[in-house]
Amino acid sequence: MSPFLRALSSGLRTTGSRSESFDVKRIAIIGAGPSGVAAAKYLLDEEAFNKIAVFEQRSNVGGVWNYTAEADDQMRQVPRTNQHEPLEQPVWRDSVGRKQPVFISPMYDTLETNIPYPLMQFSDLDFPKDTQLFPPRQVVLSYLERYAEDIRHLIQFSTQVVDVHLQMDGCHPRWLVRTQDVLTSATKVSTYDAVVIASGHYNVPYIPNIPGAEAWDRAYPRAMIHSKFYRSRDNFKDKKVIIVGNSASGVDIGNQIGEVCKRPLLQSQRQESYLDNGQSAHKTVVAEIVEFMEADRAVRFADGGVEKEVDAVVFCTGYFYSYPFLSKDLRLVSDGRRTQHVYQQIFQITYPTLAFLALPQKIIPFPIAECQAAVIARVWSNRIQLPNEPEMDQWEDSIIKERGTDTNFHNLVFPLDADYIRELHNWSLQAEPKGKGKTPPYWGENERWMRERFPAIKKAFADRGSDKHRVRSIEELGFDFEVWKAQNRVPAG
Repeated sequence: MSPFLRALSSGLRTTGSRSESFDVKRIAIIGAGPSGVAAAKYLLDEEAFNKIAVFEQRSNVGGVWNYTAEADDQMRQVPRTNQHEPLEQPVWRDSVGRKQPVFISPMYDTLETNIPYPLMQFSDLDFPKDTQLFPPRQVVLSYLERYAEDIRHLIQFSTQVVDVHLQMDGCHPRWLVRTQDVLTSATKVSTYDAVVIASGHYNVPYIPNIPGAEAWDRAYPRAMIHSKFYRSRDNFKDKKVIIVGNSASGVDIGNQIGEVCKRPLLQSQRQESYLDNGQSAHKTVVAEIVEFMEADRAVRFADGGVEKEVDAVVFCTGYFYSYPFLSKDLRLVSDGRRTQHVYQQIFQITYPTLAFLALPQKIIPFPIAECQAAVIARVWSNRIQLPNEPEMDQWEDSIIKERGTDTNFHNLVFPLDADYIRELHNWSLQAEPKGKGKTPPYWGENERWMRERFPAIKKAFADRGSDKHRVRSIEELGFDFEVWKAQNRVPAG
């Protein structure tokens, strides 16, 4: 068992517990993306709370899955190292003679999921049977709209949360939530017993401070962008392009641009990615960029190599954890690389009526959000208990000791994400009395087998070229769990 899993399991099996019960009747959920909708469903099915209010700054459910053709980086900063950026402001779009607010999404035009839909989907709603194995963004948004149908009445759309403050009511913490109508600017303050943060972590881009980058950006305006503002490969036709980063967006955007740019595309990386297939006819993997040089539009790499006449650089370097609406007194973020003082990636340790969804990265997010939501609902209804504060602190310290204080704290690369789903599922089922609430997903052997292989499944899918759009199952790509199981059966005796 890995040190992380030992810490996770021991954290769920502590002997000490909080002496006081929770007094939660009114709950605010910030965000109506996939995790926020899942939270609303699990809290509603717990049948223990008087009010559940969901605040969504967009006009639709789905969060970042709402594509915006607009991709204007209003700040245009290189480098971009401030995790404490102010509240996101909308771009105003002309629509049928009037202005409509739009919040920029990191979705790009031809985005497809990097997760096969049988693994990606929520436990209580299947994708349509004729769905492409790795669905395009439009299909995912439609799926999320269907998933949210039974809780839409709880959602206040075009409503931005601008401030959340703690206020003690005797020994019970309460949360003052100030919201603003995006259309009218009217504000309102309401008090809640608990708050779920489901606003995601794809809002504040990170662009590293590389020597010479700021001057290079001034000399060649708009030659550098962050992946949040990428929309189409067409803007890179016949250009010499460097992609910085090789996580999911870096690999996918690189593959798209590599088909039209001046070849080879250069993919700059510090370490190998489990999603990347390395060198190809279209792409050359290069070292980390250590310097930008205005002369000859050049960059220098960590291995000493120099590339001149670079037309464009796309930073696929991730995002900060940032909560501009939360009181700084909670000390949730320092450098933005992780969310601090959280237990089991969910509960704020000192004030556990503040909870977070989908903080982990390198995961399958929908089922994890479900499992987290199930635990939150049961903890706040007092059907399962949290450890006492010192034990929760010890859990966080043990993860820091093993994984560090940066984004690795939240990285749950397989099998950690599968183990996390199992532990949260089992924890939620300890609730008393039995038979109440919504049961979260559980990954058995089949799901773990598919999760382990999904990078290979994605490669096989991409290798089909234009025929990939006809693929509906992993079996069509040669991945069959039952066949594998029969071939690998251990003989009895």
